[in-house]
Amino acid sequence: MAWLILFVAGLCEIGWAVGLKYTDGFTRLWPTVFTGASLLVSMALLGVAMKSLPLGTAYAVWTGIGAVGTVILGIVLFKEPVTVARLVCVGLIVAGILGLKLFGKG
Repeated sequence: MAWLILFVAGLCEIGWAVGLKYTDGFTRLWPTVFTGASLLVSMALLGVAMKSLPLGTAYAVWTGIGAVGTVILGIVLFKEPVTVARLVCVGLIVAGILGLKLFGKG
């Protein structure tokens, strides 16, 4: 169950990271509210997941999910560049997440 909670926390991290782009420097109310709410939920769920997962593993997986999701949404929503090098780097992050899940305790 902790892994599912951590995954949802990672999705919420993607939400607040992408939400930052829409806040326009925190000058737009609803994107700012969404971003803040996503941040709070993400942190709360990370804290819950850390009750039974190792700190380093949970934090690395959480940030990895956020990083990969943010890169993908940056490409889809903001037309950021898609290059082989970027995709290889994202693949390395995914490999690291999977490695931590497969070889970590919890």
